[in-house]
Amino acid sequence: MLWIYIHFPHLLLDHVRSNRSETGPLVIGDVQQQFVYQACPEARQLGIQPSMRLKTAISLAPDLTIIRTAPEREQQVLEQQARWLYRYAAHVSLHPPHGLVVEASSVNRLHGGMENLWQKLSQAMEQRRLTGRMAAGLTPKAAQQMARAGTGHCSDDRKFLNLSLRKLSIHQAGLPGKTMERLTRLGLVTLDDLFSLPQEEVARRLEPETLRLLQQIEGTRPDPQTAWTPPHRFFQHLDFAQDIEQSAGLLFPLQRLLGELQDDLQWRQQDTDALLLSLHHRNQPETRLELRTAGPEHRATSFLSLIRLRLEQQALAAPVEGLTLSVSRFIDRDRPGGGDLLGSGPPPEEARQDLISRLQARLGDQALRVLASHADHRPEKAWTQGRLRKPVPGATSGDYSLRPLWLLNAPQPVIHLPEAWLAGPERISGGWWDGERVQRDYYIARLTSGQLAWIFRDVSGGWFIHGLFG
Repeated sequence: MLWIYIHFPHLLLDHVRSNRSETGPLVIGDVQQQFVYQACPEARQLGIQPSMRLKTAISLAPDLTIIRTAPEREQQVLEQQARWLYRYAAHVSLHPPHGLVVEASSVNRLHGGMENLWQKLSQAMEQRRLTGRMAAGLTPKAAQQMARAGTGHCSDDRKFLNLSLRKLSIHQAGLPGKTMERLTRLGLVTLDDLFSLPQEEVARRLEPETLRLLQQIEGTRPDPQTAWTPPHRFFQHLDFAQDIEQSAGLLFPLQRLLGELQDDLQWRQQDTDALLLSLHHRNQPETRLELRTAGPEHRATSFLSLIRLRLEQQALAAPVEGLTLSVSRFIDRDRPGGGDLLGSGPPPEEARQDLISRLQARLGDQALRVLASHADHRPEKAWTQGRLRKPVPGATSGDYSLRPLWLLNAPQPVIHLPEAWLAGPERISGGWWDGERVQRDYYIARLTSGQLAWIFRDVSGGWFIHGLFG
């Protein structure tokens, strides 16, 4: 089998840097142990290196930005990278805290060969501003060691990959320090020297764990990989190098985050109508913003415009040090509809949903009302105002007789009898249950003025206009 290993030497640092527009020295630091864990290129140019004391680093760069390291955050960030990698290969395994391994044999033909797959992964990392070293290998451990050593190659030639592996030095094989010293004293320099020894001799001189590692690198011992399965939800977290005090400052990192959501929905071939945006503050409870769209949506631009409207209506309770975007409701995507006659605009239903979503984001969910039918035969009581609800697929409005859209506030007496009678009569009788009984015979007629009217005659014999047709 063929495997590709991606090694992220400073994944947490890349994650934080991708969310900031400004430049400057930045490090990931262990506050408890007081040493530098990862340093950005700007910090390294000033002489700051990993494992350096934080006090020394601050003396070299007084304006140094320090982000606290957190193992749980590294795991979350690694899973975020596994999510986009899962779009290219079905078998992805996590190697915390800095690596992902992909089974490439089964997807080579899908992507048109190893070179095309390699290029797609490289472009994806560049787009996400990630520093990653890739390597292909005949075993997961072989690919891992070559990626960590920075000697990986884009190749599916078994002889070439085996030769490249054997050229690795003992110090690049990931062996324990004491074992490397012992092997070096024996005159062993490369893995080829070690693999050339009899297995009995190697087993006698090395610990069982080291022997198992070497056998898994060489492929003489099974190394099963646990496949990672993406959860049935979208979850992305961003950490900021500096707290954001104005809501406008959140829009820049949100663009990339919503772009990830759009790509995820496109890959799923699904939409969503509910987003949860959580703003994390340093010393206060988080702010939760629940966003609802009028219909299924997947476009990042639409989501961003709704969030912008929502943030304009709500001031930040405190500076924001990070945010989380999560989606747990997914809707199967219907067949896309066409645009207008010339194909220059969005479909009518899409435009309607976009308008409703914007109004709800600005005015609130309770501000919009719609006309709804009411179970009453009397026309003046057959309609009411209701909350805006999403249409139920397959639901119908029923078969109603022809009614005018414009009902008068109160029926008006007919001065001159109509010049033409077009339909009727239709008897409507009801209201005995609430003391407002009516008994009328309705007609559709054309008045002498040319208007098309809905008129009725009641039990007293009077004629009245109740509505007008357009």
